[in-house]
Amino acid sequence: SPPPPTPPTPQMNTAVVVRPVVRRVSALKNHSIRPRRTALNNRFPVGESNHVDGRRTPFFVPAAQVDAPHESTRSQDETLLQVCLWKRCLDIVCILISLPLTLPLMAAVALWIKFASRGPAIFSQERVGQNGKRFTLYKFRSMHMNADTRTHSHHFRYLVSSGSPMVKLDLLCDSRLIPLGCLLRAAGLDELPQLFNVLRGEMSLVGPRPCLPEEYRYFSSAQRVRFEALPGLTGIWQALGKECSTFDEMNEMDARYVRDSSPLLDLAIMLRTPCALLRQMSLACHRHRAAIVAKASFGKRGYGTQRLG
Repeated sequence: SPPPPTPPTPQMNTAVVVRPVVRRVSALKNHSIRPRRTALNNRFPVGESNHVDGRRTPFFVPAAQVDAPHESTRSQDETLLQVCLWKRCLDIVCILISLPLTLPLMAAVALWIKFASRGPAIFSQERVGQNGKRFTLYKFRSMHMNADTRTHSHHFRYLVSSGSPMVKLDLLCDSRLIPLGCLLRAAGLDELPQLFNVLRGEMSLVGPRPCLPEEYRYFSSAQRVRFEALPGLTGIWQALGKECSTFDEMNEMDARYVRDSSPLLDLAIMLRTPCALLRQMSLACHRHRAAIVAKASFGKRGYGTQRLG
């Protein structure tokens, strides 16, 4: 009789093992899906979350989303370019229109400074501009030569630490000013040479005022958003809140301007600036008269020879 058939040897069903692997590989190829990389290894950690570019991302994202730049970044760049274009055009047009008025004023101010005080009519000063970049700012000289600048530093530090309104020293009858220097500053005539800074692209007609390098450290990281815009001859703080707002309030107004900058807002600030200058001139005259009366009454009491500490 023939021998009994041998039972078949058990074989591993490779299809059961290979099929899921093939399915996963095909899914990765079809959808171009790959895991994000982390600083620890080249694979995304399973069961954990990932924060990339400030956003919470899923475990697996399409490769197109990984390699392509974010739409928000692209839109921000386009917005910045648009702001630069319309601000530059608006600055040039306004300067050309105002030349018949500003040129005679600049000549008259320069002649008066040369007549009232020895020294150059224009002086330069280092300021902090857009993105923390330093530049040379030009102004008409309204103080005597070799005036002590420590008084301004002490006054600014006091205003920041005490939360007092940002009242400038020139409105407090500063003794360092030349004759009619207080009027030049209150009327904003000492700022006219900064039109050259605007033409050079270092400043704009409207924007946050540029600060001194030693004042930059008083601005917190949140307040330094004001340095994202070009500094200006005038701004929202000068037109709406000068002499009555604190240091923090000033920075809040400047940050609001940086966020909501538009041609209409710039034009509105320009139109309100003359009224703000007239109000500032009136305040300067009032304080000057009050200082003269106080000095006269102080001398009548017999204390004219005493020194104030």
